[in-house]
Amino acid sequence: MGREEAERHRRIAAAFTDRVRGTRDWDAPTPVADWQARDVVDHLVTWFPGFLAAGEVTLPAGPSATDDPVAAWEHHTAAVQDLVEGDRAGQDFTHPHVGTLPLTQAVDRFYTSDVLMHTWDLARATGQDDRLDPDECATLLGGMEPMEQLLRDSGQYGPRVEVPADAPVQDRLIGFIGRDPAWRPPAG
Repeated sequence: MGREEAERHRRIAAAFTDRVRGTRDWDAPTPVADWQARDVVDHLVTWFPGFLAAGEVTLPAGPSATDDPVAAWEHHTAAVQDLVEGDRAGQDFTHPHVGTLPLTQAVDRFYTSDVLMHTWDLARATGQDDRLDPDECATLLGGMEPMEQLLRDSGQYGPRVEVPADAPVQDRLIGFIGRDPAWRPPAG
């Protein structure tokens, strides 16, 4: 099982890495209110180490996304990949809010999925290819919809943006997490 999660992280993180390396304006506004492009990277490299630390797993500290978003992301994603492929990958992870599950499943469920969704944010903000893997979108949306109220109550997702029922699965996922799939950076 751990190999699947490690490979999924590698693939999804690689797509985000491409968007990070392709970003030319780190101050570009994003679909997330009050966030700039660098904030997307900062979010991923700061919340996840804290999540892991609550379960007594430590990632090595790296550069600040404020100072160097590319270096911060590259350091962070390499550390996460080492974690899901290393000696601890097969161990259980106990978090005070989510219980106990295999470490690779915790990374996959809570972090890799977040990277997928934020790939769209960064790509859309910076004018890059914002297409996400439709199978990944369908799997994620299928897992999230049954617990919509729990997710909304967490404060981590905005109100659902309604899209047509026959919209592409990516648009349905983006709408579900509270983003407008038609969002574009302001002109100017």
